[in-house]
Amino acid sequence: MKLSLKLVSVFFSLGLSAAALSQTVVPPDSEVPKALPLEELRRFSEVFDRIKNSYVEPVDDAKVLEDAIRGMISGLDPHSSYLEPEAFDELREHTSGEFGGVGIEISLEDGFIRVIAPIDDTPAVKAGIKAGDLITRIDDESVKSMGLDGAISRMRGKPGTEIVLTVLREGEDKPLSIKVVRDVIKVTSIKHKMLGEQYAYLRITQFQGNTGGDLKKALNNIQEKSSLQGIVLDLRNNPGGVLQAAVEVVDAFIDNGMIVYTQGRLASADSEFMATANVVSATVPMVVLINGGSASASEIVAGALQDHKRAVIMGTGSFGKGSVQTILPLTQRRALKLTTARYFTPSGRSIQAQGIQPDVVVEEAELKRVQGRDFPKEKDLSGHLFNGQTEQSEDNELAEAQKGLSQRDYQLYEALNLLKALTIVGKVTAP
Repeated sequence: MKLSLKLVSVFFSLGLSAAALSQTVVPPDSEVPKALPLEELRRFSEVFDRIKNSYVEPVDDAKVLEDAIRGMISGLDPHSSYLEPEAFDELREHTSGEFGGVGIEISLEDGFIRVIAPIDDTPAVKAGIKAGDLITRIDDESVKSMGLDGAISRMRGKPGTEIVLTVLREGEDKPLSIKVVRDVIKVTSIKHKMLGEQYAYLRITQFQGNTGGDLKKALNNIQEKSSLQGIVLDLRNNPGGVLQAAVEVVDAFIDNGMIVYTQGRLASADSEFMATANVVSATVPMVVLINGGSASASEIVAGALQDHKRAVIMGTGSFGKGSVQTILPLTQRRALKLTTARYFTPSGRSIQAQGIQPDVVVEEAELKRVQGRDFPKEKDLSGHLFNGQTEQSEDNELAEAQKGLSQRDYQLYEALNLLKALTIVGKVTAP
C-alpha cells in the first residue's frame, strides 16, 4: 500500500522566519518493506507492561507512549523532533514571521543548547549573546531536562518580559548570567550601504521569502547610482532560512550552472536547483564573509559561489548544517520534524558537519596602529617644485568609511582591501 503524506520543508529556529516547500512523498513501488523487528517490539511491549503494572505510581498510558516517541526521534540527530500540540502551534506561529522571543538560532549538543548565531537587531544581540555560546540554564532551570523544543518554548514569551540565560563561553573561566528582555522579532533580511563611491556592502541577516528579490533591487539601485567596482557580501552569523531565497541570491551573481542539490532516501527528496539568465551582477569582483555562525542557507550561497569561482570566500569555517528538515503532519495537532536529505554544493561537496572553508582565512582581530613620528614629504619642503600634473583625486568617502574599520571590524577591513587589490589588478590587465 502506498503512503501519501503532505510534507512541508522548513528551517525551524528561534528567531527565524521559515517558509514552506510542499511536496508529496510516495515510497517507490520497487521498495520492498522490511520485516518488522518482532523481538524488539516484544521487548518494547514488555517494558511498557512492566512500567504500567510495577511503577511506584500509576502512569498514564498515553503519556508513556508519547515519551517513547520523543525518545525515538531524539536519538536520530539534533534537528529531528516530535512536535506535540504546543510545539506544532508555535511552529505555525513561527512561520508567520513575527513573534515574541530573544532572536537566536540554536541546536542541541550533548543535552545543552548551542547558539549557532544571534540574529541582528534582536534582544539576544543587544544582551551580548554570541555565536558558540553554550546555554546550560534558563531562569535557573537546567536545559538538560527540556530538550530543544522545550528550550525554544521557554525562551519565547510576551514581549517586555525578562529571561536569564546561563552560558558557558570559550575564554571565560566562569559561567555568565545574561539577562535578555524578550521583544517582537522583526528581522530585516537585507542591509546595504556604500563603502566609498565604488564598493558596495551587502549584509544578509537571514534568508526570508523576499530576500532574493530585495537583494536584486538593492544591487540594481546601487549600480544605477555608481560605477560599482566591488561587492562585499556579509553572511557572518547568518543562521540560514528559506532554501529558495538562497538559490535566488546565488542566481543574482551567476548566469548558468548548478547552485545546489539535495539527496535523500526517497526519490522526492532528490532535487536540483539551477541558475537562470536573471543575473544582476555577473562580473563585479566579490568577497563573501563567513564565520562559525554562518549556517544552512548561508553555506549554500558561499559554497555555490566558491565552486563557480565567482567570489573569494573570506573569514573562518562555517557551522556545517547541511541537512534538510521536513515537517510530516501526523494529525491536526501533531507532527514530526524529520531530517530527510543532505545538501551538496555544485561540485558535490557535502556541507553536513564539514561546512564551507574560506579561501582566505581571516580571524576576528583588532589591528592596532604603531605610533610613530610622521615623516616629512617633498611637498612639505619650502619652495618644492610643482609636478606639472593634476593632483590625483582621492575617494574621500572610502577613506572615511575605512577610518577605524580595522578596530571595529577587521574581517570587513581585509575584505575591502582584497576588493581594492582585485580592482587594481583588473585595471592593469585590461586591454
